[in-house]
Amino acid sequence: MVVLNMQPPADMQLMKQATSILDIKDLTVSRSGKVVLSEVDLQISKGEFIGLVGPNGSGKSTLLLTILGVLKAQHGTIEVYGQKPMSRSILGKIGWVSQAAAVMPKSVRITVRELVQLGTLNSRNMFWRRRGAHREKVDSAMQMVGLEDLADHDISRLSGGQRQRAVIGRALASEAEFILLDEPLVGIDRESRNSLLMLLDKLCHDENKTILMVSHDLSAIRQTAHRMIYLEESIRFDGHTDEFPDLTSLAGLRGIEPVHGHKSHAPKTIVLEDSDVDDAFTEEE
Repeated sequence: MVVLNMQPPADMQLMKQATSILDIKDLTVSRSGKVVLSEVDLQISKGEFIGLVGPNGSGKSTLLLTILGVLKAQHGTIEVYGQKPMSRSILGKIGWVSQAAAVMPKSVRITVRELVQLGTLNSRNMFWRRRGAHREKVDSAMQMVGLEDLADHDISRLSGGQRQRAVIGRALASEAEFILLDEPLVGIDRESRNSLLMLLDKLCHDENKTILMVSHDLSAIRQTAHRMIYLEESIRFDGHTDEFPDLTSLAGLRGIEPVHGHKSHAPKTIVLEDSDVDDAFTEEE
């Protein structure tokens, strides 16, 4: 097994001395009797924008669900804001945007404002009457995601990118500081994708949010995230985006050897579209 750059750069080590959001040590998680995550060590500090990549079945969604406390670890420790996942003291600090969050049946009639307002609900205030403070949170969240002009529009009338913004707004309305996103770029066009990535970058820099985003869109992650993590059961790479390995090195990370041996070939110039690069991560295991 090839492992690249398991020690974060020196300046990243300085970041880790800042406010720690997530601290994972020697984590092992199994699903249906199969080990999905093994010996995972990870630390995330406030204000980081991290892209989590890897092939299908590599444990990316499992890691997010373990951070949320939905899945339990068989070994190791995980702390979010110094507490165990799902602790009452961190209620509302974590925003979760699942892969299917923006996919809603057309029969569901809900406005952007109503959807975002759901982010203010929790077990302690579910039956309270909505007050000015809640309205301010909703208005602020819609402004941050740029949907204030569409507040009263039905969610079913929005584009895919706008729906993604709306569900991110729902997370922000809870005043979440640590936002987890699972494949938010799936099903949206290039213009919407670029707009959404600019929004996430703005949330990180201007609002000091911490973002951990899973995506198969490798090119988009490299253009946006500060730090990239390659996960395949364990962490094989953790470092700055400009140090992320090329496709040949990625094949080595996965244990894939050249089928044609080491024969020399005349050099070729190949222009890759975004989808060609992303295919490296979408093949079945």
